[in-house]
Amino acid sequence: MRRKFSVRLLLAGAAMAIGGPAIAQSCVQASERTAFELRALQSQLMVAAITCQRDGDYNAFVRKFQGDLGGAYNTIRTHFRRTAGAQGQRALDGYITTLANEQSQDGIRQGSRFCQNITPLFQAALSQSNASALAEMSMERNVLNPHDAETCTERAAPARSRPAARTRSAAVSRGR
Repeated sequence: MRRKFSVRLLLAGAAMAIGGPAIAQSCVQASERTAFELRALQSQLMVAAITCQRDGDYNAFVRKFQGDLGGAYNTIRTHFRRTAGAQGQRALDGYITTLANEQSQDGIRQGSRFCQNITPLFQAALSQSNASALAEMSMERNVLNPHDAETCTERAAPARSRPAARTRSAAVSRGR
C-alpha cells in the first residue's frame, strides 16, 4: 500500500513541478490521433504495472510493440513542435505528465477495484497486431486521454473525437 501511495504522490508532484503550459488543443492529423491513442494506452498500462505489480505484462507489451511505441512518441513530439513551436518539448513533457497523473487519479478513484478492472486490458492489448488496432482498442475501451482535439481533416464535417474527460471507470460501468 505504501508503494502505491508513493508512486501516486510522485506522479502528482511531477505534474506540479513541471508546471508546463496547458496541453495544446490544436487539431491533430490522423496519424497523430493514432499516436495519441497509443501513448494513452501505454501510459495506462504503465500506471497499472506500477500499481498492480504487472511488470511482466507491461514489459511484454513494450517488447511486442517497441517500434510502434517509439514511432508514436516521435509523432507526438512532432505534433507539439508543430503546435507549440519553441515550447514543443515543454508541451510534450506536460502532456506526458498530465496523462500519467490523470490516469493515476482515475485509479485512485476506482480504489480497490482498479487492478481488477485494468488487468484485462493487458491481455486485450497483447492480442492486437499493430498500432492502428491498439489505437482503436484504446478508444473503444475509453482509455483516458486528456488530448481530445478534433482531427484536422475532419474540421468541415462533425469530428470523430473522444468525449472530454473519458475515464476507464466509465467504460467499466458500461460493461466493457
